[in-house]
Amino acid sequence: MSQKDVLITDYVHPMLLQGLVSAGYHPTYAPEMTRTEMEAHLSHYKGVVVNTRCTISGDVMTGAPGLKWIARLGSGLDIIDVEAAKEKNIHVISAPEGNAQAVAEHALGMLLCLANNLHTGDREVREGQWLREKNRGWEVSGKTIGIIGYGNNGSAFGRLWNGWEVRVVAYDKYLERYGDTKVIAVDNESLLEQSDIISLHVPLTAETFEMVDDDFFAKCKKGSVLINTSRGKVVRLKSLLDALKSGHLKGACLDVLPHEPPTSGPEGDQKVFEELCTMDNVVLSPHVAGWTVESKRKIAEVILNKLKTSLLMPSSSNEDEG
Repeated sequence: MSQKDVLITDYVHPMLLQGLVSAGYHPTYAPEMTRTEMEAHLSHYKGVVVNTRCTISGDVMTGAPGLKWIARLGSGLDIIDVEAAKEKNIHVISAPEGNAQAVAEHALGMLLCLANNLHTGDREVREGQWLREKNRGWEVSGKTIGIIGYGNNGSAFGRLWNGWEVRVVAYDKYLERYGDTKVIAVDNESLLEQSDIISLHVPLTAETFEMVDDDFFAKCKKGSVLINTSRGKVVRLKSLLDALKSGHLKGACLDVLPHEPPTSGPEGDQKVFEELCTMDNVVLSPHVAGWTVESKRKIAEVILNKLKTSLLMPSSSNEDEG
């Protein structure tokens, strides 16, 4: 086995493969690999590139004593036991910078789709219906946009509103001095009270798990819209359904769900999801906010640069076979 073998478990831009080969690595490209298959083969590799399908626990790392680094395509380190990696001296990198713009544009696109009834209008026209008044939309102009989490994705979403006639506020518990003349930093309570549109851009942690619950919606401005392109388990789906049914929430745009695909979840959650699917004020997409042609390349660039910076990309002339 080569000391520089790398396992790639999802589709990546060719430049990532080329960059690894140029550095002397011998990548195994298995984009359709399941988590079970990855666990069975990981002991043969020094590095692994993963996405949401292949989570890596501490036990998996224990079964791969030769593992030196893990690269996460995109953001969201909830799929990796980071603490276990630190204990085992396994370097973990991610590439949230690579798909931030894609996530921001997708969130905006979902919002405009909801506001202008594009999802229902498209379906009805295809079915031979021409229902203009039913599909009368509403304008984003004049609204207050609230961004929870102002890291790579949240700040990219904030920048998209430059030139729009909107007010943008943001809240991030772990950042300081992130507001400017175009984005106003506020506390969480103020954001919920003021925002007509709330967009979530937070990681999944013990703190953010189901943080969007009954209490969250009770504090929201009546008639607001929720956008979630972060992690599905940040939102308690039953609370979201109740807020929509009561009319307190005007609509929701969800790129992520607690269980993906939804049919993989418990029966109760599946029933909630099925009811959400009947609502015209809900726009759904299959966790693809960060998946664009451009982001695929950007993520590859970020990972290669971080491997070099971390000294995990040795010159091919120093290749150590063993």
